Amino acid sequence: MITLSSDFGTPYPAAMKGVILQESDARLVDVAHDFPRQDVRASAFWLREVLPHFPPAVHLVVVDPGVGTDRDALVVRSGDHALVGPDNGVLVPVARELGPDESFEAFTIAVDDPASATFHGRDVFAPAAATVHEAGVESFDGLDGFEATDEVVDLAFPAPSVTADAASGEVLVVDGFGNAITNVPGNALTDHFGTRVTVNDESVPARRTYAAVDPGDRLATVGSHGNVELAVNQGRGDEAFGLAAGDEVVLSPDT
Repeated sequence: MITLSSDFGTPYPAAMKGVILQESDARLVDVAHDFPRQDVRASAFWLREVLPHFPPAVHLVVVDPGVGTDRDALVVRSGDHALVGPDNGVLVPVARELGPDESFEAFTIAVDDPASATFHGRDVFAPAAATVHEAGVESFDGLDGFEATDEVVDLAFPAPSVTADAASGEVLVVDGFGNAITNVPGNALTDHFGTRVTVNDESVPARRTYAAVDPGDRLATVGSHGNVELAVNQGRGDEAFGLAAGDEVVLSPDT
């Protein structure tokens, strides 16, 4: 299996699939091609949440605002998986999640005069993903153009501050429903389900499910990712709370 993830929309992913299918009989599975455009952090968050649910596979990831520059192209081996994409941090959080004890191995891919300076997804990463699939993820020794490296661009999500009285953090991403997903861990909220909490000086109900409040009403809840999210039942939490990715969030019990 080779999975494909990008911020390309259409039709560019089809070209990557065509290149892979010329060199491999892999089963191709689309993860998403509507990641926020050129947003490496948001893409890294979603990859970390989604890819661990797959069986062993090669994961092709192209969110690459530095395409055509001197940024490296990488293959990362993590557990029974391999990740192929740009060296801009997008692969690192999910690599830590997939690997034993958050460990992984990285290899640079030689980039020799690709056909286009603006579409390395087609000309660099798709051929590399096909090569890794055909060779297997157990060892890249002897693969032409692959060189082990200890230097990769890191990406770590910001850490929240949690005390007995309050939790502060920020919005990591906003999903397609408008839920503002924070980096505040869910256990900062679960003891307050059924009561009200203060979010950035505004009182809102803390509930386990969206439907526990009336349609159109705001709430604080815990999403499937395990973090606090700010939402509206059948509406958009980002608009109702006036929040976007990167905005500060302070949460405390109502007093």
